[in-house]
Amino acid sequence: MVQLSKIRQAVETGRPFALAMLILCLCVFASSSFAQEETDPTADAIALFEEGQDLHEKGNLRGAIELYTKALALIPEFPEAELQKGNAHLTLKETSEAEAAFWRAVELREDWSLALASLGSLLVQKGEFAEAEPFLAKAIKLDEQNYPALSAMAELRLRTNASEAILRELLTTLAALTSGKVNPPASAWASRAAIENRLGDLRSAKASIRRALAIEPSSISALGEAADIALRENDPASAEEFARRLEAAGGDADSVRLFRARALLLRDDVAGAEKVLASVSPDNKDASKLLERIRASAAVDPAELEKELETKPNDPAILGRLCTLYRRSDPPKALQYCQAAYNAEPGNTGHAVGFAAALVQAKNFAAAAELLKKLAATEPENATIRANLATALFQLRRYQEAKLEFLWLIKRQPDLAAAYYFLGVAHDNLGEYLDAMANYQEFLRRAKIAEFKDEIDRINLRLPALDRLIKSGKGKKTNEE
Repeated sequence: MVQLSKIRQAVETGRPFALAMLILCLCVFASSSFAQEETDPTADAIALFEEGQDLHEKGNLRGAIELYTKALALIPEFPEAELQKGNAHLTLKETSEAEAAFWRAVELREDWSLALASLGSLLVQKGEFAEAEPFLAKAIKLDEQNYPALSAMAELRLRTNASEAILRELLTTLAALTSGKVNPPASAWASRAAIENRLGDLRSAKASIRRALAIEPSSISALGEAADIALRENDPASAEEFARRLEAAGGDADSVRLFRARALLLRDDVAGAEKVLASVSPDNKDASKLLERIRASAAVDPAELEKELETKPNDPAILGRLCTLYRRSDPPKALQYCQAAYNAEPGNTGHAVGFAAALVQAKNFAAAAELLKKLAATEPENATIRANLATALFQLRRYQEAKLEFLWLIKRQPDLAAAYYFLGVAHDNLGEYLDAMANYQEFLRRAKIAEFKDEIDRINLRLPALDRLIKSGKGKKTNEE
């Protein structure tokens, strides 16, 4: 006989699908046959399903699939087992098996919003948007707070370039759910951010992403959206950090490579971007489009753009392109075009950041620091601005100010080895020897010899003298870190 006490306990503890199990058990009890315990397969099937759930929660996906399959052999019409079997296959990236299980779950229970959302989401991942839409629409109609279905629908709308009216309608729904009393998952905030980003409301998108990452720091959807927003704001440093976190969280490898390639392009490293894109799957359409854009840009003759500029002397797009094209081959000329682009369109952060970066490259650190301080006041979370500001202040020997910028960078990007080196030098020059020693040692722990050989050699030469200064009681103390 099925043990109702176990089912009740599962319901009270919020075990997945427990309520459905309770209904299933009651249906068995209501049958007129009242079969003997040893001849009724229902109890055994539920026991297998529960054991599968235990293994699933512990990460033993193969074992869970085996038990779900055994449960389905006893009761073929067992939608909960089909759904969980599909989820396990999906985690193992076995898409075909997952899709088959989800289809079967929907066939067995046509009005089950969770199964509809799972199938619709998988179809969106496969790019089968027309097939996915009716399942997602039905899931949302059955349950207005079905967050997986809403997130998948948001992705579908964005990937099919839905009209602004449709996007705003979906945004209104997401905004109402995320602003209510119910605590929404990170995926809901990430979907809201994605639509806000598409509609050009970057300020709101960034706020939504912060909420998503506060709830789930390793949210794949939120990290991907954060990287895209950083790139749109011409902040390759932040984009690279979000791409690193996305990779660590198990995000799609091609997506990570695309973010890195786009960040390299913002740094004018075309060769590096092409090298990264070469490792992306050949059938990735986004990578192909980006490569085409790179090749088209490379084919542009600066001289032709300069001729065009004669007829459009204040065109910020042309000026900005010339700023980028000349930055490596002719830095002084690049600086002129960067400044002209910035003057022509001062509200465009990209031109301002480009101009500031050109000033740093031209070693005009005083002007760079002045401009970057203004930019940092309006874009305090832009890591590229803060990194350039730190560099300019450091080169000006304004170590106290530079120190604060490097501390900001390390707090957000703790694996940034170079920041520990410069922070250590700043402390050292300020006579803060204990802090200098701590940062030098952290740099040596993180730095790769191939990248930082000269800096490593300098520190190793400095450490004995620094150690003597500390032991003699010299140096200032600071609690700023």
